[in-house]
Amino acid sequence: MKSVRHWNPHYIVARSREMLDQKLHPTDPWLTRESIDLLDQLLRPTDVALEFGSGRSTRWIGRRVAHLTSVEHDEGWHETGLERLRKDKIDNIDLILKPLDVPEADGGSAAYVRILDGIAEGGLDFCLVDGMYRGYCAAGVVPKIKSGGMIAIDNAGWFLPSQSRTPGARPPGSGTYDAAWDRFVASTDAWRRIWTTSGVTDTVIMFKP
Repeated sequence: MKSVRHWNPHYIVARSREMLDQKLHPTDPWLTRESIDLLDQLLRPTDVALEFGSGRSTRWIGRRVAHLTSVEHDEGWHETGLERLRKDKIDNIDLILKPLDVPEADGGSAAYVRILDGIAEGGLDFCLVDGMYRGYCAAGVVPKIKSGGMIAIDNAGWFLPSQSRTPGARPPGSGTYDAAWDRFVASTDAWRRIWTTSGVTDTVIMFKP
């Protein structure tokens, strides 16, 4: 039976507000509204971007940057994404299919994560981590981000401790989700970050010095 312990008045109000926001903005990414508004201002038409996990964010980001590489693990969702790109005549996005080939615990060797091997250090202005093997993707992309660039992590509360009240959020002092996230935190300790929440989910945007 699915847990409903988080269905308190605070969550119900936040959930209702989020559902209304998604209805009013049907083409926006499934991120917090605050993070969407920030990225809309911060992404530049000269940026080179990467995202792990395709979806509504793919076309949204693609329209705001020079080039986007999007990595998807699901074959059906990948084909749907390609069809939408063709329909919208968007040609600055490479939507790449990388099926899951190793267990989560061995994610560092996954073809999905190793897409990073083909990207030069400092070759990216922005990365959205919102797919599979998230800890490995987050830790692996750090050296690929140029100075002044950004990483955004969706559902950040699941992986990083915070003051968030969202369902599944890790409380302060609880540590990160696993060793991959430990590496990510250690390598981004000096980065400025903006933590955003909808009361349902969290998105953190981090800025490389």
